[in-house]
Amino acid sequence: MGRSRRTLPEELLLLALDPATGTTAQPQSLDLGLAGAQLVELALAGRIAPDGDRIAVVMPRPTGDPTLDSALELLRRRGSPVRAVHWIGGPRLGLRQTYLSHLERCGMVHAVESQMCGVLPTTRYQATETAISREIRARLDSAIRTGVPPDPRTAALAALAHAVGLGKHLYPGNEGRSSRSRLRDLIRHDPMGGLVAHAVMDVQNGVAAQPRRGTPAGGSGRTATSGVPIQPGARGGSMVRAVAH
Repeated sequence: MGRSRRTLPEELLLLALDPATGTTAQPQSLDLGLAGAQLVELALAGRIAPDGDRIAVVMPRPTGDPTLDSALELLRRRGSPVRAVHWIGGPRLGLRQTYLSHLERCGMVHAVESQMCGVLPTTRYQATETAISREIRARLDSAIRTGVPPDPRTAALAALAHAVGLGKHLYPGNEGRSSRSRLRDLIRHDPMGGLVAHAVMDVQNGVAAQPRRGTPAGGSGRTATSGVPIQPGARGGSMVRAVAH
């Protein structure tokens, strides 16, 4: 996979980054969303495919992206298709920091060192390539405004943005209510993105223990979850250096 194109996890993270504060919106659910975005990116690259509510490796050849290839190898080692909720709900220690560090190396964000409560060292991230963030946002805005079915990548990005609760960050207040509703509706335009987005919401809402019955391949028969997902507890344990959320 060429590095000239941003991956879906990178785009989701840039969407969540607050340009004013340098923090990420919905940090706990965002970790789940990044794991889900990896699955969608691997599917777009032809490495995995949905099998009911499970994920199957169909081509184990590396993509050339180290972080994606690590996920692909873990999926391959499972030996059999894994339920999306089990994969997304697994430990993801450091995944958000991995992508933030990558964006910093690419020059798309700039790390700003500071202190939390005047004591604990912390790092905030300011976007430096604001044109890239605007382009990502414009794709979502266009899909919401025009009602034209978006391309699979944009549809999956919209589905994940809704799943992790970014709707109120992107389209705040009463004036953004209709946009948030249309953002949620875009989930139906990409089967893989929809499957993963529902799995993210299932993990957050604690209903991942049992498989959904009658779910067809690609998850197209699932019922969308409405409202704002329940936020999970903090993930990843304590760190000597905190990343500002």
